[in-house]
Amino acid sequence: MNFEVTKHGKATVFKLKEPRLDGTIAPELKGEFLLITGKKAKELIIDLSDVMSCDSTGLSALLIAERKMRDHSGVVKVLGPSKAVLSLLRISRLDRVLGIYATLDEALKG
Repeated sequence: MNFEVTKHGKATVFKLKEPRLDGTIAPELKGEFLLITGKKAKELIIDLSDVMSCDSTGLSALLIAERKMRDHSGVVKVLGPSKAVLSLLRISRLDRVLGIYATLDEALKG
């Protein structure tokens, strides 16, 4: 799995550099999210701008990040989802739980 983690003030930005968020990478992604959220981060921005498709296992990984962040009053924001991924987030109603942002500046301010 190809990804990059950077810090922007109090926010941790996790950029997934994969075209698909599915069962082939979801287990490893969940592990990375557990490591990041275990550090008591207050804001996790998950950059999905390179992701063109997602399935239920990918959504499950996003939910794990959200639940772990919520355990210590942190938030998860999703950055730059493609139309297909955004549609899936809306169908699954995760757009009501996760903040969805078009740009990093918006996510950092939001």
